[in-house]
Amino acid sequence: MNIRAKKIVRMSSFAIFFALIIIYAFFQSRDLIFGVKIKNVNLVDGGMVTENIIKLTGNAKNAINLTLDGREISVDQYGNFEETIALLPGYNIINIKAQDKFGYVDEKNYKLIYTMK
Repeated sequence: MNIRAKKIVRMSSFAIFFALIIIYAFFQSRDLIFGVKIKNVNLVDGGMVTENIIKLTGNAKNAINLTLDGREISVDQYGNFEETIALLPGYNIINIKAQDKFGYVDEKNYKLIYTMK
């Protein structure tokens, strides 16, 4: 191999190595980059329910503070939450707000109509 080919191989090896480091760093920090997300909530927005007590479950990934209608609720280490709430007859708005350690906020509002049987 001549000297020029060795330089090209060495430079491309360094470039591939640093590209792999950058890809790995992005993969490890993707949750921090994209922030907090509320998902998999078992409510349907605009839905009608016939039970006045419902069990609310979901996931708030990367959340350190989670509130349900202004009241703080707990999350496990994976971000899962579970809470039981009582609905009033008629129109109800359920507000879920999650905040991560950098202050980013994700907020979801669910509108439910409770009709008595």
